Amino acid sequence: MFEQTITHHIQKHILSVLLHQKTVRFRDLRPPRTDTNLFSYHLKLLQQHKFVEKIEGGYTLSPLGLSYVDRVNADKLFVRRQPKMITMLLIQDGYGHVLLQRRTKQPYIDTWTLPYGKVHIDDESVLAGARREAYEKLDLKSTAPRHVGDAYIRVKTQDELLSSTLVHVCRFELDEYEESADIKWCAPLKLSDYDLAPAVEQIVTRSFFGDDFFFGEYDVEL
Repeated sequence: MFEQTITHHIQKHILSVLLHQKTVRFRDLRPPRTDTNLFSYHLKLLQQHKFVEKIEGGYTLSPLGLSYVDRVNADKLFVRRQPKMITMLLIQDGYGHVLLQRRTKQPYIDTWTLPYGKVHIDDESVLAGARREAYEKLDLKSTAPRHVGDAYIRVKTQDELLSSTLVHVCRFELDEYEESADIKWCAPLKLSDYDLAPAVEQIVTRSFFGDDFFFGEYDVEL
């Protein structure tokens, strides 16, 4: 998908007008007191980048344009900073041990977490995203996860918001998995022996026994 932030005031004006109407004629898209050639240039740029389409009766937002305006502030058309959405995999063996994975990048590098990954826009469902992450991160091909809960994690440091994450917790049962330097089985009562990423211990506690679907909110200060 083409990724671009629209910053030019003429292009933002065009998108702002199309945001509130299905189809707009050429003359109604032009900002007041703007040279026609300059306006035409920026309209063509939006068409070239597939944000705007010309149809019978005028111009309209393309599918990419619709996706873009869905992500921006409606008044000033800047891209909103939004929480990251991930699937987090609670993988348990027959003894109740959970699989931990060491983070190898910032933020929270070298801490231990449940395996996780971002939800993709083309994932057909939360569980499909979890299965994809299980395959990509751990090479697990035959899995039947269960969506057991959601968590919202906000992490601050020195009064600055470091991260904001919506977590879909999906539970897997697994007979065995070979450990490595970055992947370890851990007994739940031994979690405190590890330097854990924010809210991991709380999430394991809430979802470990497979009780009713849960939702938790966690504010963490580092």
